[in-house]
Amino acid sequence: MNELFPKNIMEHFKRPRNIGEIKNPDGVGKVGNFVCGDIIWLYVKIKKGKNDKEPKITDVKFQTLGCTVAIAVSSIVTTLAKGKTISEVLKINKDSILKMSGNVPKNKIHCSFLADDALHEAIYDYLQKNKMIIPQELQERHERIERELENTEEKHEEYVNLEKKVFGK
Repeated sequence: MNELFPKNIMEHFKRPRNIGEIKNPDGVGKVGNFVCGDIIWLYVKIKKGKNDKEPKITDVKFQTLGCTVAIAVSSIVTTLAKGKTISEVLKINKDSILKMSGNVPKNKIHCSFLADDALHEAIYDYLQKNKMIIPQELQERHERIERELENTEEKHEEYVNLEKKVFGK
């Protein structure tokens, strides 16, 4: 029987890793997609050990309100990021995520990219909070994500207002 989703997606959906919230995180990434309705919060704890040249992600967790692929890929991304340095994490990209995810249906590929954006937003948040240098590519990505999130919030507000108008609530 041909399954709708690849084996790795189903494994991470049924048994997600690193699910939850980190209290007092060092960085938080929040992303959303108005079209599909998926929203992801990704939290990181980052520490630099005495023998480390660069800080590492010591803990990473996510909360995803979304479809099978969004939840599974959030789990996959957190497993890819845990224990990695910031420069290693910044190398995680859409290609590496799709490779780990398997043959995701084309209409669900955009869900794979949300977790990647959430991870990069959490790193951006950490660097900004600590007044560290933000690579140009990460800055540009943050600005794109910020615009998309604003658009999502505007569309949500429009929907809520329409609902009030139609249903009188």
